[in-house]
Amino acid sequence: QVQLVESGGGLVQAGGSLRLSCAASGRILRVNAMGWFRQAPGKERDLVAGINWNGDNTYYPDSVRGRFTISRDNAKNTVYLQMNGLKPEDTAVYYCAARTIGSIGYSRDAYAHWGQGTQVTVSS
Repeated sequence: QVQLVESGGGLVQAGGSLRLSCAASGRILRVNAMGWFRQAPGKERDLVAGINWNGDNTYYPDSVRGRFTISRDNAKNTVYLQMNGLKPEDTAVYYCAARTIGSIGYSRDAYAHWGQGTQVTVSS
């Protein structure tokens, strides 16, 4: 099993920045791609950033491209999400996810391991 623990969420004003961290433990050698998802009340859990094992391939949807940056430090078993230019519509619970087979997955079903989530609130 892989355990994931997110941190770094909080309250920020529009235009501000936050950096989320996701620390992985357990069967680390089995982790391939990782992703950050978010879920607002009443909405689906959507991918906002994905990264493959060695970090040379990343994915962002149009809604966050140019504002969010995903990175990983395999020596620390940690994945980061740097969020700049935050908007009120970015308000959601953010989840870290990992998969042990394949490269970046684009849907929730592609990931077998999840963190508990961290709240990000952007005020206008």
